[in-house]
Amino acid sequence: MDVIEKDIANRRTEIAASMRDLFKINMKITDWDVPEANHHEAAELIVAIFQEVLDEIKEDVKAGRYDNY
Repeated sequence: MDVIEKDIANRRTEIAASMRDLFKINMKITDWDVPEANHHEAAELIVAIFQEVLDEIKEDVKAGRYDNY
């Protein structure tokens, strides 16, 4: 494992927690905005947005857009 892999591995829990927190915040906002919301549907829609953005980021990585970050 190289230095970058070790660094990211050490922060894996933090990264995952941040993503879960972002999900929970968006669920809470939906509940505030639409109190009668179907929570399962809201969760599915939020996850779909996350996946869409992750796919875009993957394409950016492949295209080298973060090589000189």
